[in-house]
Amino acid sequence: MKRIAAASLVVLFSVAGCGEKSPAPGAETAAPPAAAANDKPIAQVDTARIAAIDKEPGVWLSTGRNYSDQRFSPLDKINDQNVAKLGMAWTYKVDVDRGAEATPLVVDGMMYTTGAYSILYALNAKTGELVWKFDPEVPRSKSGNACCDVVNRGVAISGGKVFVAAFDGRMIALDAKDGKKIWETNAADGSGRTFALTGAPIAIKDKVIIGSGGAEFNARGSVSAFSAADGKLLWRWYTVPGDPSKPQETAALDKAVKTWKGTKFAEQGGGGTVWNSFSYDPEANLLYFGTGNGVSWNRIERGEPEDADNLYISSIVALNPDTGEYAWHYQETPGDNWDYDATGNIVLADLEIGGKPRKVLLHAPKNAFFYVLDRVTGELLSAEKYVPANWATHIDLKTGRPVVDQKIADWTKEPKLLIPGPFGGHNWHPMSFNPKTGLVYIPAQEAASLLSPHKEVAFDNREGVWNIGLDLPYPEDAKAAAEAAASYKGSLLAWDPIAQKKVWAQEYPNIWNGGTMTTAGNLVFQGTADGRFVAYSADKGTKLWEAPTNSGVLAGGMTYEIDGEQYVSVMAGWGGVFPLIGGVVSNGAKTRPEARVITYKLGATGTLPAPKNEAVPLPEMQELKADAKTLAKGENLYGNNCSYCHGLNVVGGGIIPDLRYLTPEKHQMFAGIVSGAKSDRGMPSFAGRLSMEEIESIRQYVIKHSLELKKSLDALAPAEAKPAAPAAG
Repeated sequence: MKRIAAASLVVLFSVAGCGEKSPAPGAETAAPPAAAANDKPIAQVDTARIAAIDKEPGVWLSTGRNYSDQRFSPLDKINDQNVAKLGMAWTYKVDVDRGAEATPLVVDGMMYTTGAYSILYALNAKTGELVWKFDPEVPRSKSGNACCDVVNRGVAISGGKVFVAAFDGRMIALDAKDGKKIWETNAADGSGRTFALTGAPIAIKDKVIIGSGGAEFNARGSVSAFSAADGKLLWRWYTVPGDPSKPQETAALDKAVKTWKGTKFAEQGGGGTVWNSFSYDPEANLLYFGTGNGVSWNRIERGEPEDADNLYISSIVALNPDTGEYAWHYQETPGDNWDYDATGNIVLADLEIGGKPRKVLLHAPKNAFFYVLDRVTGELLSAEKYVPANWATHIDLKTGRPVVDQKIADWTKEPKLLIPGPFGGHNWHPMSFNPKTGLVYIPAQEAASLLSPHKEVAFDNREGVWNIGLDLPYPEDAKAAAEAAASYKGSLLAWDPIAQKKVWAQEYPNIWNGGTMTTAGNLVFQGTADGRFVAYSADKGTKLWEAPTNSGVLAGGMTYEIDGEQYVSVMAGWGGVFPLIGGVVSNGAKTRPEARVITYKLGATGTLPAPKNEAVPLPEMQELKADAKTLAKGENLYGNNCSYCHGLNVVGGGIIPDLRYLTPEKHQMFAGIVSGAKSDRGMPSFAGRLSMEEIESIRQYVIKHSLELKKSLDALAPAEAKPAAPAAG
């Protein structure tokens, strides 16, 4: 996934009614659901069935329910008149407490979903009981090969198979009934570049299609189609050109290579990864996806002048899914210099615009503009800001290009405060569209960032090394850091795509709130960063119901029907890049990464266990033995190597260890851990990248922040409750 950023000096950055089901250890098969308790094949889904899903309103067959990715359900037994009676029917605790980003699929009484490290669960959708589980056994040493947590956004189903993209780069097909592996394919292109899969695949006709991740490293973006029958690669479409001195793979790349300068981009990989989801129009037979940022984010470090568009980064692309042949593209952020990925979900809808019916594509990427395009031709119909932005004044409708304010936006020579920052006005968290209200429901956010060029320009082509072209400055002063944290805010934004204006909004005190789902019952559901699942009226935005989730919610919810009863389900589990790097902000949510499926129905009375918010005492303090110069060096090295996972200013977000709480034993092991001693548990190895002297300067910088934390806690009055520490293990 993606996102992240540079912080700012002013802103940073059970049976129904029963209790929790614990995950069974290992790969197991349990009792099948009642709806599939015979030899009848299940998950016999194909393109025609997904395209005609409204004839089966009780199922959810693709990550966005249908190919249009509207995340709208025609079910209305749960509606704005009775949603207050919603209660927890069942919950299932998954194995790994990291970011949970998948939207479950439901068909034939079975629910299919994934957790961290791409572990796949098949559950009885009525009771929550485990039917089978598949762990692809992703090597934990590969955990550093994606920017934004070891997440997975869900599966595809077709022809009795479930398809999952494993984090380490494998596409895997399983029997939908019992979870037995049918085939496994390495999806990487053999180039040796950093490669990871976090997105949800899509099944179309006889193919399963997936996009690549890893554009913070040295990746070259691509979309690949595999045979659903045996996993054979059928076509691969690269999003950016290769070596300009050699023939390009497609005619589209022959055009694209002219928009890049020099050869540095090819050495670095180019970026443009396709790390989220897809949409598909069966009538036009077009596959749609968004591409991510270039490598490096900083155009100067990738050897590009201001006038280089760098196709096809930060673009929407349409391909023929049968052949991978290029149809059209629209570049939302030419020459992207700000990490403005275009990878947010793409919604297809039929709207009347200018008095004429139009088949359109709706998109709210990170760059803060809401786009409406003709999905057959790629023509831009309209574009307006849906959240504040200072990098560009507007979109020129004649040229389709943003009008960039270079005085504000060009940070390549000196730090500039960008609105939005790389977290975006809307990140990957899926938006939804309700054809009854005509509104799009966007998990919007305001998160400015100070972008600051590297003090020392360097590109490292080794696997798993971040190459974003900037330093991560953040105020060391606690008061300034708190002010930065307070500046971030999120909202649920109801947007009229025809009038291009806000209709209503619900404000949140934090960003990184979950995806949305909407129904014919005049409802829109969204999970929040502070650990709630909430229902609003879709037309007016009135809050009608909420329930605790114990952990922040990132994923989009879904709904289904079994035996005449409607259920609403969501995956909860705090994680992703914002909690990892923005610990100082995200800790304000006071949530922990408890990952589980939670399912609701009318009249249910189940409850969650108490949340895991126990305090962790500070260990014995270490002596600070560094001068100001060494601490400054440690600060810079920490920011560019460690902060992506352990948080800016050594303030962890509760996902992985908060280094301020390291025990004396861990301090003794510090150099070994940084050099790879814990790589089998997900800690990347920095052997060969950091010297022993550099590692020690980082450790001293960590000690400095541990002592500052102890001082602040000791200053609290004895009667005051001291804050709980992030999870330390």
